[in-house]
Amino acid sequence: MSERRRSGSSEPKRGGHTTSRAATESRELRIIGGRWRGRRWRFPEGAPIRPTPDRVRETLFNWLMHSIVGADCIDAFAGSGALGLEALSRGAARVRFVDANRLATQGIRQCLRDWQAVGASVLEQDALGWLETSAVEAADIVFLDPPFAADLLPRALAALHRRSWLRPGGQVYLESEAESSPPALPPGWMTHRSGRAGAVSYHLLHCGATPALYGSGSDVQ
Repeated sequence: MSERRRSGSSEPKRGGHTTSRAATESRELRIIGGRWRGRRWRFPEGAPIRPTPDRVRETLFNWLMHSIVGADCIDAFAGSGALGLEALSRGAARVRFVDANRLATQGIRQCLRDWQAVGASVLEQDALGWLETSAVEAADIVFLDPPFAADLLPRALAALHRRSWLRPGGQVYLESEAESSPPALPPGWMTHRSGRAGAVSYHLLHCGATPALYGSGSDVQ
């Protein structure tokens, strides 16, 4: 998550090497599974990013284990790129990273170059505007992690449904504040899995009539 995303509370700045090291470590993320398992990268300093926590990503990709290989994915509001990079690591055929923040997109591009990734593209555009107006190339999985305070999920879900961004049986992952109610789903969509980790709630939606390969249920962490 980046650009217009909600920033977490900040600690007062302190001088010295310790603060610099702590700031660097707080920007470091790691791949949980797949061919890049254990690889680490840092998202750029100054980019307002709230990455999906490791344990949430691990749960999500356990849910997706039967459908991620060969999938065409969109990482909207990409921020650190953690969701899309994890998808590529686990065998996704294609990931489109979309984010309006230049620092965020530069960081993702650098990581993709460093790791010699294939099947990825990075678009420096407002993710909601892109979903609402760009030429549609349907995907299998869409990751939605927009700024919490901006209330963008209803519009993003509406754009996905109205413009047929999902192939039949496609899936959408979304994150929101744990205390907020999940957005209303488009007709024919259903929630397959839900979880909670701290102040974040997350859901995997199934779009269309084709059954998912995993069972429904919930995971509260």
